[in-house]
Amino acid sequence: MRWVKRVGAGLLWLVVLLCLAIAAVPDFLDARYYRGPISGHFDGEHFFNPDGSDDALSPRGGMGTMLRYVTARDNRPVWPDRVAVTPTRPPARVDGDRMLATWVGHATVLVQTQGLNILTDPVWSKSAGPFGIGPSRVAEPGIRFADLPKIDLVLVSHDHYDHMDLATLSKLWNRDRPLIVTSLGNDSVIGQAGVPARALDWGGEVAVRPGVSVVVNRSHHWDSRWFADRNRALWSGFVVRLPGGNLFFAGDTGAGDLQWANQAGSYGPIRLALIPIGAFRFTAGQMAAGSHIGPVDAVEVFRRLGAAHAIAIHWGTFRLSYEGWDTPPRLLAAAEACTNQRGFSAVRIGRTMEIPAFAPQPPRPAMTRGGLLRCLDTAAVAALR
Repeated sequence: MRWVKRVGAGLLWLVVLLCLAIAAVPDFLDARYYRGPISGHFDGEHFFNPDGSDDALSPRGGMGTMLRYVTARDNRPVWPDRVAVTPTRPPARVDGDRMLATWVGHATVLVQTQGLNILTDPVWSKSAGPFGIGPSRVAEPGIRFADLPKIDLVLVSHDHYDHMDLATLSKLWNRDRPLIVTSLGNDSVIGQAGVPARALDWGGEVAVRPGVSVVVNRSHHWDSRWFADRNRALWSGFVVRLPGGNLFFAGDTGAGDLQWANQAGSYGPIRLALIPIGAFRFTAGQMAAGSHIGPVDAVEVFRRLGAAHAIAIHWGTFRLSYEGWDTPPRLLAAAEACTNQRGFSAVRIGRTMEIPAFAPQPPRPAMTRGGLLRCLDTAAVAALR
């Protein structure tokens, strides 16, 4: 009986400790990255999307679907283990209105114009996650870090590991001392690596030099580094105002009300837009996740921006979702054909594009999402997994 009592007492203490852990661990992992006044997207504790409460990936089927995805038991399409990449060596500078853009991979793009080297969401790490745990690259960076020219401006859209890589930001800061622009709260996270950043609210603008500035633009997303710190920092896209036509970087975003695209276009003509097209399918046939647009919504973003040119990002580097490796660009091509649009390109990692001088774009006719989906209801599109 004494042995039974000891076992019972041990089990009781185990239950108590477990309950304490459940109650205490989230608070321990939580963090206050930002303190400021309540606004239309900040309740004093957490940020939120003003166009809806959709602040997480939304696979059909809820947790069961997510569990099957995490354990790779969802009959997902096979991805290649490795994708061949031929890294490029960009020039040190590109002066005047000439513009070069090199897709490094995922949401990392080097844009060179006006004597400035601009880098978006720089990630050179081999995996996207804490302690090296997370999705691994299937494609090496399109520019070796050693071949990267001196960077003047870095845009960081939010704190997810596939967009905010503290190791890369630390290397960039130690080497180049660039201006790092982000949205509220993310400066606190970046500061953990000893790197200073300039954080602004949506609509905030910071001068880079005379005639060049960065506007922080609304997006539809969420953020977290440790799950328990959800939405303690803000997510955003950016408009870089440039004499030869603006650069738009969407960051990571779902569609929401899509008014963020209209807002970005209101800051002036957009010469080049960097628009995500991947991580949109978590079950067969799904065309968007709550916080990720796919090609169907990406072409509407392109239309609303009135951009002269766009490069597709956020696909083919880290496996984050269900769709096949090359489904995003193939579906993008079909969506462009349906909407009769031109100028939105899916390029290979490491390719440098010469972006033509800006020319005013005629208005592109709108197509409803339902109409586009009906146009895409073909055997060829249905075969895309």
